[in-house]
Amino acid sequence: MASVISCNEKGNHTMCFSAVEDRDFQFLSMAIKEAYNAVESEDGAPFGAVVVCGEEVVVSCHNMGLKQTDPTAHAEVVAIREACKKLERTHLPDCEIYSSCEPCSMCFGAIQLTKFKRLFYGANVESAISAGLEATISNALRGTGVYQKTNIIVDKAYGCLADMAEKVFEDTRAIK
Repeated sequence: MASVISCNEKGNHTMCFSAVEDRDFQFLSMAIKEAYNAVESEDGAPFGAVVVCGEEVVVSCHNMGLKQTDPTAHAEVVAIREACKKLERTHLPDCEIYSSCEPCSMCFGAIQLTKFKRLFYGANVESAISAGLEATISNALRGTGVYQKTNIIVDKAYGCLADMAEKVFEDTRAIK
């Protein structure tokens, strides 16, 4: 991953600039915005996901657990369902998924079944746990090497981009 060249404050979001990271910044920022949308709309917990094919956004979704009365309607699962419908296929090996936070084991399983070529996530699971979402997140995958045993490239945001993703939980700490 390229190093961050500079960071500047712009509104409520920190902007990171690097020629290589612009694409990741664009799509992860959309996932983070979806996380805020989940809370503002009262649809669910502060999680967002974006599915990208090439340079085109296929879908941009957020957690819908409360709205759909469905504990499996996590942002990544909702995004996968919608992307598969839109693209009319169940495997998306030419697509990437951007998640505002490290996926839980259910979401990672869905990502793996869908055969995405890449997962890029923002916040660490600890940020969600510190915001009181420990019942929502499973830390089962970390430290087990499960990510490395897949054919999916898994990248974690660092620096300003990770800070933006983690800020969602700071801003929504009181909301459960």
